[in-house]
Amino acid sequence: MQPGRASLKKCDSGPRADNRGILDPARLRREVRFRRRLPAAALLPYVEHYWLIDWDLDEPFEQRVLPHPAVNLVFRRDPAGGPASGSAEVAGVGRELFRITLAGTGRVSGVQFRPGGFRPFWPRPVAELTGERRPLPAGLVGGRHPCDGTDDERAATLDALLLTWHPRPVSLPASRSAAGVPATGLPAADPPTAEAMALAGEIRADRSVLRVDDLARRHGTTTRRLQRLFLDHVGVGPKWVIRRYRIQEAIEHAAGGGPVDWAAVAADLGYADQAHLIREFAAATGLTPAAYARSLHRPAGSSLSQPG
Repeated sequence: MQPGRASLKKCDSGPRADNRGILDPARLRREVRFRRRLPAAALLPYVEHYWLIDWDLDEPFEQRVLPHPAVNLVFRRDPAGGPASGSAEVAGVGRELFRITLAGTGRVSGVQFRPGGFRPFWPRPVAELTGERRPLPAGLVGGRHPCDGTDDERAATLDALLLTWHPRPVSLPASRSAAGVPATGLPAADPPTAEAMALAGEIRADRSVLRVDDLARRHGTTTRRLQRLFLDHVGVGPKWVIRRYRIQEAIEHAAGGGPVDWAAVAADLGYADQAHLIREFAAATGLTPAAYARSLHRPAGSSLSQPG
């Protein structure tokens, strides 16, 4: 592939069903109502999915997530606080394990962009947001709050927000036309954005991508150019993206419930040896693979800090 000539792959027909990044998905679904929804068709090249969470808890619940190399918009509402309550933030790519404690009642509506997909909505290099959470621009959230209404209404509100935020807003499909968005046509992703998204998607889908220099040779470019492209559009470098997706695969192995040949997994995922993989696993999750596997079957309220 020549520099700048990547193209977007055909988008999925539904939200991804995998749980990569959610460290205890079964408990998440026991404790809260968690759903994913697709955006309007015009947004599919940029947006992975919407995610909706509602909770009404007797006891606080801590959720742990190992973030994808993706930007999120996060809208939170406290039903007890009235119409003016809540927050609206843009969350850059998180390098560290994300922990949040939910208590009482509440709602969150979120937008997870595809890696690289937020760049057309943001006037600066996406790396400037990495590791940060910033309030969304004043006036962006007007009318219905993204946490209000039914699931369909929440998705429609997010559609309208994104379609009007983009420099060239578009009309909504008939099923989501209540917001009255102008019909001017959403432009295709510019070549660098399309290339960054395609390359990040390749890293995610192709387990043989283990080194940045191999990826660069495959596409007829240089590692330095890929580094600049990823920092501008994804927010982190390609090496970080490779390591994050591979450690998420290791987490899936640990969560499988059966015995794991960690030496073989380490070799398959490109680590120097088993000890290297286990160090990376512990650095990412705070637990060794064995301790993580045990944590998935712990009694409610027990400690997460068992030794490996």
